[in-house]
Amino acid sequence: MKRVLIFSLTYHPYVGGAELAIEEITGRLARGRATTEGIDPVEFHFDVITLRFNRALPRIEDKGNVTIHRIGFATDAPEISDRSMPFRCKVSKILFPFTSFFKALSLNRRYHYDLIWAMMANQAGFGALFFKLMHSHIPYMLELQDGNTLAQVRARQPLLRFVWPLYKKIYLNADMIKVISSSIKDLAREIGYDGPVVIIPNAVDTKKFSGPIPEKALLFLKEALDKQAGDVFLFTASRLVLSRGVEDVIRALPSLPANVKFVIAGEGEDREKLRMIARNMGVLERVRFLGHIEHNSLPIYFKVSDIFVRPSVIEGFGSAFVEAFAAGIPVIATPVGGIPDFLQDGVTGLFCEVRNPESVARVARRYLDNPALVAKVVANAKALVMEKYDWNIIARDMKERVFDPLIKV
Repeated sequence: MKRVLIFSLTYHPYVGGAELAIEEITGRLARGRATTEGIDPVEFHFDVITLRFNRALPRIEDKGNVTIHRIGFATDAPEISDRSMPFRCKVSKILFPFTSFFKALSLNRRYHYDLIWAMMANQAGFGALFFKLMHSHIPYMLELQDGNTLAQVRARQPLLRFVWPLYKKIYLNADMIKVISSSIKDLAREIGYDGPVVIIPNAVDTKKFSGPIPEKALLFLKEALDKQAGDVFLFTASRLVLSRGVEDVIRALPSLPANVKFVIAGEGEDREKLRMIARNMGVLERVRFLGHIEHNSLPIYFKVSDIFVRPSVIEGFGSAFVEAFAAGIPVIATPVGGIPDFLQDGVTGLFCEVRNPESVARVARRYLDNPALVAKVVANAKALVMEKYDWNIIARDMKERVFDPLIKV
């Protein structure tokens, strides 16, 4: 059995696109494959080193052939966004390059890893780099999912300039870089990496998001959300930060009919700013802030909604877009980051302009006024996601294009 060590700053139950990718891919590759002769032996075991944050979480958790090792200081039910994170957790985050490195040394003495997988060029990337420098014979794969440019990374983290040559080594020392979009591949080349770069996108559990939901459950949620006959729900699932364009949708509402409401699933440090914008625009009663919704519960929210809209300023990929594809509702997005890799304007969705609420409203009205357009883009998007963006396909690609070339048999 091949053993893979993953460095990830956050992990389940703190699930974003990167954490979801780890969970979906490892879960599939850690299971034996069904064949005509029975079940193939399990090929992989994954160990994930991540921060604990919440002291209610176990330090070690086994999920079949995936073992989660949680380290660092923890507190009770913490917020983990940068602006509201408790001091103890911030210290753990700062120290993660070193604590994860020493944890990896300890685990490697026991398991002798075949591959290192760093999720993102952040503190997790530093931990993986330190381990790679001590164990140069073990292949090291860096995964990039952040849609920020290098200039934006340096602007957001000014202290990086003091360790920039070391930071670059997170990229340059990788035996392979895996990215989720073509735009992020350009970033890897920009920093000077000349090794193999593999593009494998994030995806969706198509069976879960496209499957039927009992009519009784749909009616119950519509009542809970006070969806009246004739109401149109714009929906987004997003961390509540201003880079996701939620405020632009709120500002678009006065230009849309009164029966158009905006339903927001997610939490984040800018929630109160967004409520204030809605209040100032006079549309607070048309905006539903649902708070955090567990990922497994999202399919029903897509099903009771009419249009998915996320006019992002920055986006590495955006798993929620392909989840909307699978769920069968039309999408409004911006042509930024990795979104143009899967969204073709007028074919699988519609583009609006960045930071332009009137553009959001104009594009939403195109859907409202043209049911034939809605039917076309929904059909095209669902066909695309079934063909290219199912997690089973992505897990297979990870094995064949990343793990097999890197791990020596």
